[in-house]
Amino acid sequence: MSNVSIIGAYNTKFGAFVEKNRETGEVRDTKSFYDLIIEAGKGALEDAGLSAEEIDGIWIGSCSPSKFINQEHVGPLGLEVAPEELRFVPTTRTEGACASSSVALYNAVYGIESGRFKRVLVIGVEKMSLLSTPEVTHALACSSFWPEEGARGVTFPGLFAEYAKGYMAQYRFSPADLRKMFAAVSALSYRNGMENPLAHFSKGSPPDRMKLFTAEAILNLPEEGKGGNPQIAPPLRLHDCSLISDGAAAVVLAPSDEARNISSRAVELAGIGMATERLPESVRPNMHELIAGKVAVKRSFEEAGITIDDVDLAEVHDCFSINQLLTTEALGLSEDGRAGWDYLEGRFTAADNCPVNLSGGLKSKGHPVGATGCSMHALVYKQLVGEPIGMAPEKKKPEVGVVFNVGGSAATNCVTTMRRLG
Repeated sequence: MSNVSIIGAYNTKFGAFVEKNRETGEVRDTKSFYDLIIEAGKGALEDAGLSAEEIDGIWIGSCSPSKFINQEHVGPLGLEVAPEELRFVPTTRTEGACASSSVALYNAVYGIESGRFKRVLVIGVEKMSLLSTPEVTHALACSSFWPEEGARGVTFPGLFAEYAKGYMAQYRFSPADLRKMFAAVSALSYRNGMENPLAHFSKGSPPDRMKLFTAEAILNLPEEGKGGNPQIAPPLRLHDCSLISDGAAAVVLAPSDEARNISSRAVELAGIGMATERLPESVRPNMHELIAGKVAVKRSFEEAGITIDDVDLAEVHDCFSINQLLTTEALGLSEDGRAGWDYLEGRFTAADNCPVNLSGGLKSKGHPVGATGCSMHALVYKQLVGEPIGMAPEKKKPEVGVVFNVGGSAATNCVTTMRRLG
């Protein structure tokens, strides 16, 4: 048990905060990387009821700001949350691809556990939409094993397509069956995202206008053209892929014994499991399960002293539909090879014993890569303190939640068990 708790959290709206002139090619930033950091940090401090003077360390997770906005040396930007009060506070920036801010949070936990820090602000942030889609694709590809993946034109849809093909072969699914499973996953994400006011795809967004709330609606989309569902990296299609988003999230951490005294809204990080897979996909023993992810789950659950039956809700890393199936199975919510059928049968909704991705997930909430891990923790925190942003579990007020955040092609696996105190 980490003996560290979250005492406040904040999530900005996720979206594409730019205005693009199609005729001139001019791009105008409407909410900058710097704005997002300040908004999230201030919001988390306010939610925790702390002044900036009470913070003695800042960690920021960001995946690739040098490529997205030409900014390195991101740690000091955390001081801008409260420049006078935070000046001279130590800051650290972490990078772990799409798990960058979970890594930031874990490092902050280690700092508190060491006794050197007491109250820490953790921020996750990314600004992606200033670039074109090909430029974003290149920036993300730099989180692959470059010599034999990115350098050869392999994109992240391509990397996860290898998992989809491996999964299909291992369990002998037909392409049609797999497509139905993926459509069921995406439809659930779109339905949940409609209820999340912070989601990139919330009310009024394309899935809402197109009413893509059932697997059948997605399966009936045309193969090509505007409003279609084309193949991106077979067997993955457009609606199997998460969004290019801007956004930030932040949490405030404190030792659990202190957290009990200063907040009635403390949520303990009861178990942390981090496991790293070898980066090249070519050296992995198989491509049909998250081997390191299962190790991370085991470590997190053992440290927290729980089993999957104790978990009341989960936020999992659905960067692509296949990864929602794989993370669902790695957690033990479905048997291996069974998750797709479970989603098709209507499991994991708000009415389930353990709802999955009530936020809408990366597919609907959005995926500003450096912000995603912190966002997942912030939103589970809000669920556990009875202040859900969007949908809430229907069966009971949740006491235990799990975050399963993945970086890169399932190389960095971060699984956090969170338990409401009191």
